[in-house]
Amino acid sequence: MTPRLSRLITQYALLAILLAGLGFFLLYPIWLTVAGGLAVDPAVGVGLSSDTWTFAHLALALSDPTIQDGLVNSFLIAVCTTALCIVISVPLATFSAWYQFPGKKLFNASILVPLILPPFVGAIGMRALIGREGAINALLGTEWDILGEAKFWGVVLVEALHLYPIIYLNATAALANLDPALNESAENLGCGPWRRFFRITLPLIRPGLFAGCTIVFIWSFTELGTPLMFDFYRVTPVQIYNGLKEVENSAAPYALTIILLFFSILFYVLGRLVFGRKGHAMYSKAARASDEKTLPIIPRIIAVTMFVSVTLLALLPHIGVVLSSLSGVGSWYRTILPTEFTASHFSEALGAPDAFGAIRVSLGLSVVAMLADIVLGVLIAYIIVRTKLVGRNVLDTLVMLPLAVPGLVLAFGFVAMTLRWPFGRDDPLEGVLAVFGADPNPFPLLIIAYGVRRLPYLVRSAAAGLEQTSGELEEAAINLGASRLTAVRKVIIPLIMANLIAGGLLVFSFSMLEVSDSMVLAQKPSHFPITKMIFEYMNRLGDGPYIASAMGVWGMALLTVTLFGASLLLGKKLGSIFRV
Repeated sequence: MTPRLSRLITQYALLAILLAGLGFFLLYPIWLTVAGGLAVDPAVGVGLSSDTWTFAHLALALSDPTIQDGLVNSFLIAVCTTALCIVISVPLATFSAWYQFPGKKLFNASILVPLILPPFVGAIGMRALIGREGAINALLGTEWDILGEAKFWGVVLVEALHLYPIIYLNATAALANLDPALNESAENLGCGPWRRFFRITLPLIRPGLFAGCTIVFIWSFTELGTPLMFDFYRVTPVQIYNGLKEVENSAAPYALTIILLFFSILFYVLGRLVFGRKGHAMYSKAARASDEKTLPIIPRIIAVTMFVSVTLLALLPHIGVVLSSLSGVGSWYRTILPTEFTASHFSEALGAPDAFGAIRVSLGLSVVAMLADIVLGVLIAYIIVRTKLVGRNVLDTLVMLPLAVPGLVLAFGFVAMTLRWPFGRDDPLEGVLAVFGADPNPFPLLIIAYGVRRLPYLVRSAAAGLEQTSGELEEAAINLGASRLTAVRKVIIPLIMANLIAGGLLVFSFSMLEVSDSMVLAQKPSHFPITKMIFEYMNRLGDGPYIASAMGVWGMALLTVTLFGASLLLGKKLGSIFRV
């Protein structure tokens, strides 16, 4: 057997193993969710016979006015959130990519601030600020009950202030890659700035905008934590979460999850057909930094004002969470600032057995998920970038699928896995993976869920590093007698280490504050990750909300370090990992 044939066999074997693993832990859970909603008996699933499946459960769910109301609200939240993110992001991205103005580097860094606090936790701070007895009403002398009369807009505002950096990062990268000669030619022909933007710039950056908008739309359409924190239950994700208790003997939760999955994919496909068509080709791409123009005084003031205003708005949830964590119990009521400050909630957040246990659980699960994703990410990125194997595009598509599939759907599918052979009741692996029962064991499922959900970030980061690293270095090491594995380990890995660290940091930080998987898969207090424990504390009277805020601040500090570290390592390429 020749070395080339041996290498091909090894590569195809690795490809087959990776495809099988993704099939079992990604496609299979999705299929179980679909099967549970279409089965006559959800405990059995869909068989080959048409007598075992039915659309009655879906029809019944869709005919329910409450379900219809939830879908409409979820859709409107996604539309409004995405539109608001575009309005915020595109002007800022244009200023950042094309012009020089005072404080530009600082403002570019501040754009990442919203990502260090999940909307689930940010909602705690916003409740303290915009509630009927909150700081804003105390400042203005009003009694506008936003959380009672305008919960919808409260959810939209919190999600938009968290998610707009995703569109900003993609738009900035797309604008930076434009050939400036196109705009210059149009300007020489008398084309005004607004017409140039809508007729030339916008069509060229459309694929980049679509990449960010897709993530924002699906994220906000399927967001569970923020509506829960605002007590806004008339949305599909919350209705699915509330139906979890019926999952063992009812098809209704499965049917509702299918509906969520169907509409998520439908909106993605429609968006791709309408907005995500292939971009216009360019003959050259000039270095953007050397072409940046200095803004005149009035536009310069406008640019700085926009960045400052958006940053201050984005900081509102963070300010609310920090102040709430420092407030004495009951001391922030109808006042602009708390009347009493204390640091005791932070010690409680770390010292209480439940709170400390949740932090320890999240740290352990996130580290394991990160390490697993680093190994898998390198293997997958290597196959995608360095080989020409038939099927590598299928692997690439499967890896990116979790960005398009709602996390709630995957979490529900993992629950369904535990009810089926070989993990179900009286089956050979009973208890190995278990969400319900007297002695559940959700930890393996949580690691798998975190790893699968965040694997795209690591793969995209590793692939970006491999694309910038010449394959000739690897071949040179092999020609000098090193095996391919040794060449990859001693030559390629060190060269892409910054990308791996950045991707690993993102996997770790987003896993630490994952909401959907943690809320659905952890049902026993001793198994609660940090986000589930924050939710439990928010529902506890007395000092509960304050301890929840303190736990949120600890999480915020962690994300600050990891995201800024990833930003320093990846720079403008950070936006490329938020692409479907």
